[in-house]
Amino acid sequence: MKPVTVVEGRMVPLDRADVDTDQIMPKQFLKRIERTGFGEFVFDDWRQDPDFVLNDERFAGATILVTGPNFGSGSSREHAPWGLQQFGFEAVVAPSFADIFRSNCAKIGLLCVQLDEKVVRQLIELAEASPETVCTVDLPQQHLSAGEVDADFDFEAHAKHMLVNGLDQIGLTLEDADAIEAFEADRPRFMPVTA
Repeated sequence: MKPVTVVEGRMVPLDRADVDTDQIMPKQFLKRIERTGFGEFVFDDWRQDPDFVLNDERFAGATILVTGPNFGSGSSREHAPWGLQQFGFEAVVAPSFADIFRSNCAKIGLLCVQLDEKVVRQLIELAEASPETVCTVDLPQQHLSAGEVDADFDFEAHAKHMLVNGLDQIGLTLEDADAIEAFEADRPRFMPVTA
């Protein structure tokens, strides 16, 4: 996983609350056995509407999704974060996230930034009015800026460590490789080997 420090890009305003993983990645696309190729299916049902925001050319290539509260609720399908990331999003900004969704995003390097609902409203309105506006999310400083909006955000320390250092769960374990090897070297030979 590549380190996530600063995400900079234009925003897509998805002004909806309670967007669940079934809407992000519809069930018919879960049959794939690969972990790739999900980007084209993000919000597939909604994208059938020509007026849906992801069909608006003004937002083509935008890398930050700004949306309403309770984003990523519903089932724990990992396909939803995979699809968002493969579509090109590097960060999602919302007033609140489903815990499992946020955890799944951290595991693949997709940044979830939680901000006050009023600040998110400002960002949505800014993106709608000025699609060319660039948003900067600085994870080490825990700060977001876009146009006149400047906001600090809280971020869980463990997830921040993983993202900033580009560590997935295996990489996190390997940080302790020396201690694991020392432990194994000191174990009695008749006991099972764990490494």
